Amino acid sequence: MTRLVDLDTVVKHFPVKGTGRTIHAVNGVSLEIAPGETLGIVGESGCGKSTLGRLVLRLIEADSGEIRFEGEDLRRLSPAALRAVRRKMQIVFQDPYASLDPRQSVGDILAEPLVIHGIGNRKSRRARVEELLRLVGLPDDAAGRYPHEFSGGQRQRIGIARAIALEPKLIVADEPVSALDVSIQSQILNLLVDLKRALGLSYLFISHDLSVIEHVSDRVAVMYLGRIVETGRADDLYANPAHPYTQALISAIPEPDPDRPRQRIVLAGDVPNPESLPPGCPFHPRCPKAMSQCAQVPPASRDIGRDGVSHLVSCHLY
Repeated sequence: MTRLVDLDTVVKHFPVKGTGRTIHAVNGVSLEIAPGETLGIVGESGCGKSTLGRLVLRLIEADSGEIRFEGEDLRRLSPAALRAVRRKMQIVFQDPYASLDPRQSVGDILAEPLVIHGIGNRKSRRARVEELLRLVGLPDDAAGRYPHEFSGGQRQRIGIARAIALEPKLIVADEPVSALDVSIQSQILNLLVDLKRALGLSYLFISHDLSVIEHVSDRVAVMYLGRIVETGRADDLYANPAHPYTQALISAIPEPDPDRPRQRIVLAGDVPNPESLPPGCPFHPRCPKAMSQCAQVPPASRDIGRDGVSHLVSCHLY
């Protein structure tokens, strides 16, 4: 498979100042994203999803591992070389208001990436701003208004327009609809899907909502305490979840049909403190299928896929 993004054993820990303790945010994550693909990252709050997204863009520095974009190791690039590559990688943040400068008009916000990278002149930038507004479904007169004059959904459209201004190949979407009303979420998700088709985008789509991930993703990676525990094609993973954690998450998806039988898997206990990870498999204290070896030996990743379709799971059951 041709790879746009390739992560190899990426680690990121955050020391807690003055305590000598360390938060283990990302622990040896390996994954890849193909051109034109949407990889969904799902897991409970605090599992390291957003940290992973920022590591991919090198907004924060990894402690170890390799992060390659189009074959280039981003950790080895000079600031000038990284700035050139960043034209191809953009992010849509969770909060559409906090991520927009309230002192700038929408036109200035959308033109700013073009100015920073020296693209075009004032006239061509104005034309590009108008094009971006049309692409995300906003009127031309939005360019002269300010972020506070828009609703939450409209502000997220502005954030998306800014993200695609430089014609990137990859967009990291970090919980892009979680701060929006449910009625608006579907509009923004459909917009992202349409832009992917029209512009040939790839997404790293981060969310704790499995229904959202199922709607937008080609493949899904399930994350728990800084580790990827299962990765597979979206339809296969939702139909045949292999890891006990994935099974529990999918059992919690709301079912609109009250007469349809379902079996909810309720996990015991709370997520362990990321400052002190359990030995062996990090999920074993909560796992209903835990065995003695789970508390001692970290499970290796195994491919349980069929007919040439990869489905990776890190669990001693396999």
